[in-house]
Amino acid sequence: MNILILGSGGREHAFTHKLVQSEKVTQIFVAPGNSGTAKIASNLSIDVLNFEALKNSILNLSINLVIVGPEIPLIKGIVDFIDSDIELTSVLVVGPSK
Repeated sequence: MNILILGSGGREHAFTHKLVQSEKVTQIFVAPGNSGTAKIASNLSIDVLNFEALKNSILNLSINLVIVGPEIPLIKGIVDFIDSDIELTSVLVVGPSK
């Protein structure tokens, strides 16, 4: 399973730290991540509010699961964006809708 974690704080580092321990996880990407996540996963230089860039990365990296850490992308509707996009129907998202 390929996972994308959105955010750059301690919460996202904790998610990454625990998920990297799972045998079910193939790769973890963190956007934009931080110096701690860079040591255990692959950081992506993407603004968490750039939904189109996130979509392109989800498709290009064969992401199966997106975990949203920060509140702002949730408020701006990232979960609704992913759920309503026909190309992303197989992607699971952890986070509430707008």
